Amino acid sequence: MNIPAELKYTKDHEWVKIEGNVATVGITDYAQGELGDIVFVEIETEGEELESGEVFGTIEAVKTVSDLFMPINGKVIEFNEELESSPEGVNEDPYGKGWMIKIEFGDDADLSELLDASAYESVIG
Repeated sequence: MNIPAELKYTKDHEWVKIEGNVATVGITDYAQGELGDIVFVEIETEGEELESGEVFGTIEAVKTVSDLFMPINGKVIEFNEELESSPEGVNEDPYGKGWMIKIEFGDDADLSELLDASAYESVIG
C-alpha cells in the first residue's frame, strides 16, 4: 500500500497536497483499490466555494458510486479534465495523474483535521 509521507489525508480516503494556498486533492491508493476499476469521475463544482465535508463530486467504479468530500474549506479552482476521457488514471496513478481537483483556500481553512501518513495508516488498519 502506497501512503506518501509528504501528503496529508482524510478519514474519507482523500489525499491532499498543500502548495502555498492551493491544495491538490485525489483519492488514496487504498480507496482506489477498494473501489476497483474506476469508470467515471464527475466533478461539477468547479468555481464553487465549498465547506469541508461537503460533496465536491462523485466517482463511479464498476461495482459502486461514491461521493467525494472536500477535505478543507475553499474554492474548487481546477478539475483534472484528463479524467473525463481516462478515469482509469485514478487506478493507475492515484497520487499523480489521477489527481481530481485543486482547491484555493484562505488563512481561515482548518488544516488541523488532516491526517499525516502514519495516522492515515492506522485508519485503514
